[in-house]
Amino acid sequence: MVEASTIEQRTDDHALEAVPDSQRQNWLQITWSTAGIVTTLIQLFIGALVTFVAGIKIGLMAGILVTICGALIGWGAGHIAYRTGLSSSFMSRAHGFGVRGSVILALVFGFMIIGFLAVENALLYKGFLFYLNLPDTMGSRIIIYGILTIAWILLTAYGFNMVTKVSSIALIGFLLVLLYMVIDVIATSGQSWGSVLQFGAQLPPEALKAMGADTDAGKFAFAVNVLIGSAGALALVDADLGRYARTSRDIGIAALLGNVAMDIVMLVVGGIVMYAGMGQIVDYHVTVGGMTHEAAQAMALQSPDSIAAAFIIFGGIIGTILMIFAQSKAQVLNTYSASLSLTSLFDALFSWRPGRLLFVIVANIIGCIMLVGSILEWFNSFLTVLGVLTTCFAGIMISDFFIVKRILRSRGEVETSVPEINWAGIITLVVAFVLAHYVLNKYISIEFFTSLPICIILYPILRLPALKKGAVTRQAA
Repeated sequence: MVEASTIEQRTDDHALEAVPDSQRQNWLQITWSTAGIVTTLIQLFIGALVTFVAGIKIGLMAGILVTICGALIGWGAGHIAYRTGLSSSFMSRAHGFGVRGSVILALVFGFMIIGFLAVENALLYKGFLFYLNLPDTMGSRIIIYGILTIAWILLTAYGFNMVTKVSSIALIGFLLVLLYMVIDVIATSGQSWGSVLQFGAQLPPEALKAMGADTDAGKFAFAVNVLIGSAGALALVDADLGRYARTSRDIGIAALLGNVAMDIVMLVVGGIVMYAGMGQIVDYHVTVGGMTHEAAQAMALQSPDSIAAAFIIFGGIIGTILMIFAQSKAQVLNTYSASLSLTSLFDALFSWRPGRLLFVIVANIIGCIMLVGSILEWFNSFLTVLGVLTTCFAGIMISDFFIVKRILRSRGEVETSVPEINWAGIITLVVAFVLAHYVLNKYISIEFFTSLPICIILYPILRLPALKKGAVTRQAA
């Protein structure tokens, strides 16, 4: 019984309760996870996409802006988690949405994180096919996806602490391989560092116009809107990890370094490797894969699979192994955050608490389902929308904690209970999203510039009057 209880406690990982002080960690320990979850193939591809549309200079400017904003939002959400000891989905009950209202955050964030889980699985699958020269058959999919899914379930359920301990080694190794790849690609491309670090938009003018990126302002807006999707998700991951922080400073530093890794390091490396290495990648597909030059160029430019191919071509066997380890680390963290959201979701809806292990399995099953048909393509098309929503969630929770609760304390008041549905939070979310994405997007093309301020300002305006109607009580002197 003692052994069974220990296993249950380890797998549940305080999913529905505050993390005890004895398990708190410093900023370096948390950073291995905040940076580890974003040092992935998909973030390298996003970096290549942004720089190929905007050029590396404009792309980097957008990355710096998103790094600053993402770090501040991540610190805000992470600070609340540090103070409460709760995950993002669970703490949103008392800070912005109510018990049943938190279902919206759990659904959106869970869908987004499971989507990333599925995308990374697909990239790993393509990488295995490329490295082993296997055909894309149903048998290959069942075997490879099956092995990956079982691995993520077992590592998240029983080896999460082990993964977080070795994540530092995996992250350092991955970054060293990236550095080697950048140096090797530029050296063998025949281009100078100066020319590589100044390349402009690489897509045809008609494609840029279709994206609304035919001007410098349009390119900057496109880059920010793409990057903020991952930054919004990372802010909520910061909360999931920030509940382990010893101090607010610890999660603040971890949030900053995670955003630097995602929006600066991965953006620059992804852009440079794909730009300087494009000729070699195309030649490899032509000589080894038997493709025509046009087909090889289209695949290298348009498909995220090209990032996995670049790792194998330029990194060799060591690069391939470290790519797998780095992806494994990120997939375990994705599964972890997804299972927390699903745990909170079913608890809020049905008061059902079967244990987090079940939701680790469910998250991976849903990830496998998303690989069927066009669901993954649909997910990718909604990244900007999901980015606006996740920044709205963080903005509302920050507004509740730092503005509403502070005003109540200044009055000597405290909320008497957590509402089932906090309508102020729900209404604020809807208004901010609709105005940012459908109404004002023609005038303010960077959508979270609209949604985030609306959330921070509108929520207290709606919430404070509601609290005057008997939802607060005077604190004892």
